[in-house]
Amino acid sequence: MKENDTKRLSRLTAILIQLQTKRLLTATSLAEKFNVNVRTIYRDIRALEQAGVPILTEEGKGYTLMEGYKIPPVMFSESQANALILAEQLVLKNKDTSFVKDYTEAIDKIKAVLRQPEKDKANLLADRTRFEQNINRERNSNNISQLQNALTNFLLIKVKYSNERNKASDRILEPFALISTNENWLLIAWCRMRKAFRYFRLDRITRLEILSENFTPHKMTLQEYFDKYY
Repeated sequence: MKENDTKRLSRLTAILIQLQTKRLLTATSLAEKFNVNVRTIYRDIRALEQAGVPILTEEGKGYTLMEGYKIPPVMFSESQANALILAEQLVLKNKDTSFVKDYTEAIDKIKAVLRQPEKDKANLLADRTRFEQNINRERNSNNISQLQNALTNFLLIKVKYSNERNKASDRILEPFALISTNENWLLIAWCRMRKAFRYFRLDRITRLEILSENFTPHKMTLQEYFDKYY
C-alpha cells in the first residue's frame, strides 16, 4: 500500500470516529483538523458513502450519521491501550470530581471495545501502576512504553543500571509495577541477581532490552506487595 493510500485510510477511519462521537461535522472543520483542503473531505465523504456508511447531509449545517447506525468497535493496539491506562492514572489525581467521573466513564467505554486479551492486560496494568505528579521534569524516561509491554506480557528484561554511586551492573529483571513519585519514575521488579524485589529508577537505566523469555507471573496485587514488604 502506498504512503498516500495509508494516510487516506487513516483519515477515513478518523472521520468515521469523529462522525460517531459528534452529532454534526462540517467539511471545513474536518479539513482544518486533518490539514487537507475541503475538496479532499468531499471526496472522503463520498468514498465512505460508497462503502455503505449512511452519512446524511444537513444543508448548510454539515454531516451526520443516520440515527441508530453503529460503527464496529475501534481496535486499539496494546501500546495505545497502555498509554490510555497511564493517562487514566494521571487524571485520577485531578481534584475536580466531575472531570474524574467523566474521564473514568470514558475509559470504561474504551476498555469495553478492547479484545479480551488486551482488556486483561489493561486491567493488569491499571492495578500495577501508581502515579504522582512529577515536579522534577528533568528526570524522565524513554522506556515506559517498553516496560509496560514487558510487564503485561510477563517478559524478562535485561538492563544496564547505574546505582546512586554511579556503579553500573547488568541485571535480568521480572517487571512487576511502575510507580511515579514526586521526583522519579520507578520500576518494581524481581531481580534475578539479588533474588529479591528491588526498586529501579528509570532515569538510571542506561540500556534496556526486552527478552523473548517469559517469567512466571507474581500472584499478588500491587497493594498486596506494599502490605507484604512495607
